[in-house]
Amino acid sequence: MGTSHHPQVRRIVISGYYGFYNSGDEAVLKSILLALEEEGKAQGVQIQPIVLSGDPDWTSRMYGVDAVRRMHPGDLWKALKGSDGLISGGGSLLQDVTGAKTIPYYTGVMKLAQLLGKPTFAYSQGIGPVIRRWMDPMIRGVMKQSAYVSVRDEESAALLGRIGVPSDRIDVVPDPVMGLPLPAGSSAAGQASDPTAAPLVGVSLRPWRSDGADLERAADALVALSKRMPVRLRFLPFHTPSDTVASEQVLERLRGRLGDGSTAELAAPGDDPQQMLLEVSRCDALLGMRLHALIYAAGQRVPMLGLSYDPKIDQFLGRLGIKAIGTTEQLDAEKFAEAAGLLLSDKEGWQAKHKLAIDLLKQQSQRPAQQIVHLLRHTLSR
Repeated sequence: MGTSHHPQVRRIVISGYYGFYNSGDEAVLKSILLALEEEGKAQGVQIQPIVLSGDPDWTSRMYGVDAVRRMHPGDLWKALKGSDGLISGGGSLLQDVTGAKTIPYYTGVMKLAQLLGKPTFAYSQGIGPVIRRWMDPMIRGVMKQSAYVSVRDEESAALLGRIGVPSDRIDVVPDPVMGLPLPAGSSAAGQASDPTAAPLVGVSLRPWRSDGADLERAADALVALSKRMPVRLRFLPFHTPSDTVASEQVLERLRGRLGDGSTAELAAPGDDPQQMLLEVSRCDALLGMRLHALIYAAGQRVPMLGLSYDPKIDQFLGRLGIKAIGTTEQLDAEKFAEAAGLLLSDKEGWQAKHKLAIDLLKQQSQRPAQQIVHLLRHTLSR
């Protein structure tokens, strides 16, 4: 039995797309680890995470936690066997757009934990799209057997409902990254900026269309903005190396075309998600294609314009009462320039308008950690 002097220890395996140097997924992991640690302290439980990773050594160094090879059956079995439960999440794990192996892998890890008698928890997952209907029973089976299920949007909850997961068991919460704090000791947003300098506009683009027409339109839109007012464009690659390549292609298209007093550069914040969060916090506005770029901006109250390539972008913007400025099929350069100009001229107005929605998302993003620590404490102390 734990006492206040010796907190109970709970070993929890965390499964997700970790150790692949994708800033969005790493931010999800960092947010989950911080939330679990904070909730553990609040509830008198010491959480010891074991992360299933594509690069366990890197993950261990980056977060100071145990990590094992995610595709190695022996490592997986040993980690689950010695644990008190499994967290699956967050992020878009249960979808088959990126291939047919994703859903069998993540549901397989959950199933193995359940067969070993360990409680499983779905942490703010994005569910879908699921094109192959034969995947439905895999998802339904592990979700119905889970001790706690949370998803990151109403659409994910609706999909689970359609395939037969009782809706009263599904908690709809924001993406965990809404709760990610700036690195300890860093100066608050915007303090580093020089009041006389041109406004800083963050740009987060990703490769999407094979013909590059979407990036070409983004370049034209940024040129139009630079002709309206001087701006400093700062490209933020969330997934290296692919976003770096996309950013470089756009920078190439901007060369010699920007308005007077405008500049463009590529940032290299490295792999630590909190360093990228710091980069975003220093922007006066952000144009984002990457979901986590938009979530970072919301968390740091940076006015944003979203470029949609996937329903998850529209779903997130919708929670703030915002519509995407364009899509990978269509982006009007002048309309973009006008909208961005308005955001830059009234940053405080935007922040005031969206404050309640953002505060609520930040608060709700901690709920899965609260519930999971609570369940781990109670199911195991009997």
